[in-house]
Order: sequence, then C-alpha cells, then structure tokens
Amino acid sequence: MTFRIDQLAPGKKVYFASDFHLGVPNAEASRAREMKIVRWLDEVKHDAAAILLLGDIFDFWFEYRHTIPKGFIRLQGKLAEITDSGIPVLFFTGNHDMWMFDYFPQELNIPILREPISTTINGHTFYIGHGDGLGPGDHTYKFIKKVFANKACQWAFARIHPNLGIGIANMWSRKSRISNVKKDEKFLGEEEWLLQYCREVEATQHHDYYIFGHRHLPLDLPIGDSSRYVNLGEWVNFCSYGVYDGQNLTLEHFEA
Repeated sequence: MTFRIDQLAPGKKVYFASDFHLGVPNAEASRAREMKIVRWLDEVKHDAAAILLLGDIFDFWFEYRHTIPKGFIRLQGKLAEITDSGIPVLFFTGNHDMWMFDYFPQELNIPILREPISTTINGHTFYIGHGDGLGPGDHTYKFIKKVFANKACQWAFARIHPNLGIGIANMWSRKSRISNVKKDEKFLGEEEWLLQYCREVEATQHHDYYIFGHRHLPLDLPIGDSSRYVNLGEWVNFCSYGVYDGQNLTLEHFEA
C-alpha cells in the first residue's frame, strides 16, 4: 500500500512506536504494560494525524483461520476506537509477529505492511520499517525469516491445533531476547547494523529520517549531514516512541 501525508493540519502529529512485546515476561507484567500502552494511545489520539506501529507489538502472534491468540483485547479495542474515529493506524510486521494476516485489516481497519516503505510526510522523506533482517550479517536469522515467511511452512503450522501450536510458541517466546535482557543493550557504534543499512540506502536515495524498531535501544544518530536514523527502542524497559510535529522528529518516553 501507499502512505503519505502531503500536509499536516496545524497542531497535528505523527506517532511511531514499536516493540511492545506483549505476552512476556509473564501475564501480569504484560497486562500492566498493555494498560500503559492504552493510556499512551488515549493521550496521543487527540492530536494524532496517524499512528504507525513498527512491529513486535506481540511477542508471538499467529492467526489461524478462525482463531487468534487470546488476550490483548484492551489494545485491540483501543485501536478499533482510534481507527473508527478516522485516525489511520499502520502495522509493520516484526520478527515476532510476522504471522499476521487478515484479522487486523478486516476487524480493526489496520493495514499490514511486511517490508520497509519510503514515503513523504509534510515535505520530509521517511524510510520506515521494523528493521529485522536488514544490514550486514545475521545470516542465520535471515534464513529463518525466509522459512517463516514461506507459505508452505505457514500452512503446515496452521495444521497444528492452536492449543499445541500457540503453547509451543509461547514457550519459545519466553526465551526471546526481550524476556532475558534488561537495560544492558550495548550501543555498538559503527558496528550498529541498522546504522550501516541506513547509510547504504542514503547513498542511493536521500531520506530525511530513517525510523526502525527491533534494536531495543532508543537511538538518534546522524546519517551524513542532512538525515537521521532513529530507533524507537522498546516498551519493556524504555517506553520510548517517536513523534513528528511537521518540522522535527523527536524521541519521547511515556511514564518511563
């Protein structure tokens, strides 16, 4: 799909968030985080021109034809309220919720995007995506992503009864990086792979802002003289998000 906003109305903003990882580390902590996210949505909906969710909103998600993972109903209800009010919401799949299909588009009127997009908002150019599988290295994950994105593999997993399939996936997600790493994500300097990826893209096509999630570390770094790479961080530790007011993009924190 295409998404662009030629001109923001006065006082309106575009919000970006990613990596809520709802479902971990346990039901109690996930519920508290979900309620905080709903409070954030309640706050930003009053001046939002659009809300972009950049993946790993759920630590695991798989849609069977007639079944979705239970829970997260407060978030879904709030998103439905927001889209029903006319505010567009976009959902970029991440590596934890790449198995989203037609539920969000049909029930919540939220389009699903699976690849980064290049777009224009209020005269500024943006390159936006989750960030998984981009840049150099990480060949093991890039192979696994191809397997998970394979239609035959998705069909095979859908044949597993939801009680077993979702149960196995939930056990696996409890071993994920966000479940086991505290606030000691280390900035890698020039070795930051998304920073390197942004530079590669910028060498062929200019963007004012590169916005990603996935990295779990809030970052705002220069790409050359006239563009920036912003990583949105995550909501288990940082509760960080991006806001674009028509002139500048900044990183903010909600009830951190």
